[in-house]
Amino acid sequence: MNKKFKTVVVMPAYNAEKTIEKTVQDIPREFVDDIILVDDCSKDRTVEVTRNLGLKVIVHEKNTGYGGNQKTCYTEALKNDADIIIMLHPDYQYDARVIPSLVSFIKDGICDVMLGNRIRTRKEAISGGMPLYKYFANRFLTIFENLILGQNLGEWHSGLRAYSKKVLQTIPWRNNSDDFVFDQQFLIQCAYFGFRIGDIPVPAKYFEEASSINFIRSIKYGIETLLTIAKLFLHKFGLTKCSLFS
Repeated sequence: MNKKFKTVVVMPAYNAEKTIEKTVQDIPREFVDDIILVDDCSKDRTVEVTRNLGLKVIVHEKNTGYGGNQKTCYTEALKNDADIIIMLHPDYQYDARVIPSLVSFIKDGICDVMLGNRIRTRKEAISGGMPLYKYFANRFLTIFENLILGQNLGEWHSGLRAYSKKVLQTIPWRNNSDDFVFDQQFLIQCAYFGFRIGDIPVPAKYFEEASSINFIRSIKYGIETLLTIAKLFLHKFGLTKCSLFS
């Protein structure tokens, strides 16, 4: 008899009242056991709308940042005995209908981490609304990270991800930044600890209500990503000890 895998979707939310319902409607509920939304002090009706949908909502008393929000997401997922954890942005930028495909690669023991890749082709990504500077920055960082870390991913910067419980129990993600670079630190940790990372194509959807960091924050994110890789190599060769990889 096949083991039953408990699948939990976690959504780090901030001002998502206009998109949360559409996002939830696209989640294939027959493949998901629980949905948990963590609200990071939204200034709109995100909490009210989400509770009206019958979902579990965790509300932060103070804003903790994007990475801080995810830390609560994963803590709650582990408390709920999740075997597979899916991180989905509630801004409707990612197509939740691909969740069964993400889950299947982990359930079948092929991968430990699965990503939704928005950049199957340049034309598709840009026609989906991805700004040119984001596209080229994404391409540069993804190619560099693949080369340095020995991976072959189509995109390192996706907000649709699936993890096995073992990933969350192994890597020291609680030591990560509370800012946007949390995602990159998390994936670089996964590569360092030898987890198998894969991806599947997912449409890019950029529109007014979809969350997106601005140009200045994007530059900061890129620099912090490169600094994380530098810290990895300093740690790996014993030149310094970094809590991200200990």
